[in-house]
Amino acid sequence: MAPEREQADRPQDGAGALRLPFAFARDQQVLLEGSRLIAGPAATPLGLREAQRRIGFGTDLARDLTCNLLDQPGFEAALARVYQNGSPDGDEAELSFDLEEAAFARRQRDLLDEPGDAPVIQLVNQLLRRAVQSGASDLHIEPHEGGLRVRMRIDGFLQEMMDRADVPVKRIVSRLKVMAGLDIAETRLPQDGRIPLSLGGRQIDTRVSSLPGHYGERIVLRILDRSAGLMPLTDLGLSPDQQALLHRLAAYPNGIILATGPTGAGKTTTLYSLLQLADRTGRNIVTVEDPIEYDLPGISQSQINAEIGMSFAAGLRATLRQDPDVILVGEIRDGETAETAAQAALTGHLVFSSLHANSSVGAIVRLRDLGIDNFLIAATLRGVIAQRLLRRLCPECRRAHAPAPDAAALFTRHGLPVPDQIFTPVGCAACSDTGHAGRCGIFEMAEMGEDLRAAIDRGASESEMRDMALGAGESLIGQGLQAVAGGMVSLEEVLRVVGDSA
Repeated sequence: MAPEREQADRPQDGAGALRLPFAFARDQQVLLEGSRLIAGPAATPLGLREAQRRIGFGTDLARDLTCNLLDQPGFEAALARVYQNGSPDGDEAELSFDLEEAAFARRQRDLLDEPGDAPVIQLVNQLLRRAVQSGASDLHIEPHEGGLRVRMRIDGFLQEMMDRADVPVKRIVSRLKVMAGLDIAETRLPQDGRIPLSLGGRQIDTRVSSLPGHYGERIVLRILDRSAGLMPLTDLGLSPDQQALLHRLAAYPNGIILATGPTGAGKTTTLYSLLQLADRTGRNIVTVEDPIEYDLPGISQSQINAEIGMSFAAGLRATLRQDPDVILVGEIRDGETAETAAQAALTGHLVFSSLHANSSVGAIVRLRDLGIDNFLIAATLRGVIAQRLLRRLCPECRRAHAPAPDAAALFTRHGLPVPDQIFTPVGCAACSDTGHAGRCGIFEMAEMGEDLRAAIDRGASESEMRDMALGAGESLIGQGLQAVAGGMVSLEEVLRVVGDSA
């Protein structure tokens, strides 16, 4: 081969450094990072020869090259570092998304893996990769009369990725359904599946939902980065007093602790944090979840499967025969699950669960609505955590100003001092002109004291119980206003998410 042709065959990243294709580097356990050749414990002669061929003989790079032999965890970390930092708009022939073996096992072969359909596969992989690298929580594939629109949800807001009329909509939808193990011949009924993926060594799990529509099936993917791990308690946005309360709740020997809030408010993250606080060596901890979002060491986790009768209530009853000390029930959705959880708490178990309610005290009303007697709620409920996620202001471009009279009146009405200045979003290159960067949580926590238990037992109203459970600034709106005064979020964002509730 001529030297010019050999040089042209060397793929390069944006920095000009040689780079092997991801799948080849992963399988042969050899990769190039600048002037370093990194080999894993199972590096193959083929991989080493190909790396040597791409470097060339007698070149400056070959003379400066250093070799590093790493163990398996070290090699996987290097693989993730090299290929995750590549440009999203680089050579799409080196897409780094790969289906795991378990996904391929669900079918004999992928009929879409034909040469004529390769652009469809590359487009789907590119959309998935962009969504993961952007930190999106959801990816929406939406056929419409004019073609296909693709949007991703970042920090709670949908952002458009693509809207084109020249793409094969049915092939894209079919590709996603094949990846998720769904029936591509069934287009009249909703279907659910999952796609286990890896991106540069990171384990990504996606839940896939298809819904028939007027212009074709609509696909929504919920993206979960399993390798991200759980956030430390200090990063959740809790105040020191709230962290102390969580430690106290996790140490209870029995009872029910609830996390409430809308979908996507971070309830599962809070419950997992409580499990991390619990003693995992001296206590048997069992979970019943839908789905299992993170692997927790030292904890037995079970997946719900409603199609075969494995509901939350059935799973909870089964865990009671496993000699548990602490039980996590993913969600209390019906009276049967609520009743079983209450009985488990009465018999000496500590139960964590989530519930859809607008506030901490609202969870008590919701339990009543599910048919739980007041005396049973008073006897078993230990604490309720209501939470919301707010978009954090971009520190580079936020603009300070004095609070307007109506904003000052809002602080006064909720018993909080009026700050000298508050901030509003502007938008800059650092935040993609959104004015926001990331999200932070606000928490309303109610611990069941003797007075509140007596009020629950006699059937007190929600407003009466709220006055007893929460002091000034402890409600969601109060926590939000304190975040506004601290310059973390804008007043408009707090009112959008929480509202001006008393």
